[in-house]
Amino acid sequence: MTAGTVALAVVPDHRVGVTLWELYELSIAATVFGIPHPDLADPWYDLRLCGPGGESGPGGLLSLRATHGLEGLVGADTVIVPSVPDAVVEDGEEVPAELVEALRAAAAAGARMVSLCTGAFALAAAGLLDGRRATAHWQHTGQLAARHPEVIVDDSVLYTDEGSVLTSAGATAALDLCLHLVRKDLGATVAGQLARRLVVPAHRTGGQAQFIEAPLPPSDADSLGPVLQWASEHLAEPLTVEGLARRARMSPRTFHRRVQEAYGTTPLQWLLQQRVARAQTLLESTDLPVEQIGDRSGLGTAANLRRHFLRTVGVSPSDYRRAFRPSGPPSRGR
Repeated sequence: MTAGTVALAVVPDHRVGVTLWELYELSIAATVFGIPHPDLADPWYDLRLCGPGGESGPGGLLSLRATHGLEGLVGADTVIVPSVPDAVVEDGEEVPAELVEALRAAAAAGARMVSLCTGAFALAAAGLLDGRRATAHWQHTGQLAARHPEVIVDDSVLYTDEGSVLTSAGATAALDLCLHLVRKDLGATVAGQLARRLVVPAHRTGGQAQFIEAPLPPSDADSLGPVLQWASEHLAEPLTVEGLARRARMSPRTFHRRVQEAYGTTPLQWLLQQRVARAQTLLESTDLPVEQIGDRSGLGTAANLRRHFLRTVGVSPSDYRRAFRPSGPPSRGR
């Protein structure tokens, strides 16, 4: 698989178009999509920075010059809006009309539309979130819902994936969504390797069921990290909540509560996510039959693997393998 243009864009060559307003989420998108990794995928994404009149930038200490005007969003495979000006969120000002028009044109041309944090206000102003589930930073979801009642605002998730339209909360959740996009485009192995290079967890789930990556546990000795790390290394073995709780020196009830608080899911669901993620990696990197992948991932029979994989990832294991196996001879998975 190859990526494309990010204004944001994804196909050979995947073009990604990014608008310029605030630095933090912009820097995340630029880091993920703007730095080539030819050893992971070649070509990588083609990043465009798009702003009004060909130049734009956040205020404060730094400013940036756009490489394209907002018309550069049209023709991108993926369009990312990292944020909108503070006045739009805090003072209720309208999203700039030229940005709204450019977003509508890009969506009409078939671009995948993405917002990070307050960028959701721009997608909503363009009518691209009508009737869709969307999120933003929890501090701003109330304002988003009040100004755009036609949007199904969910403040409990890291990000949403509605297929052609995706939104994320702010800060680190924006990185989660960007890695989720890489995972959808280039597969679990590439996304996991990129996450390791960025020294971040290999993509936390956002609450949706498309090409998700289970969260890796923290390493703090006082946290759940050690027992969950051990579990992630022994997925092929029979694992129970009671057994993991004993290893963590907790009661099953306390262990269940701690996992729910830390990861927003139950211990059994966490295990299932880890096992599906292991199956994804094996499908990409080996030619093992699905029966053996079921055993090695802890999902059991081929039928059980297919059922959970289809429910979680949205495609069958065979379709996933065809889409994401890299070129060249596969490994035997020894």
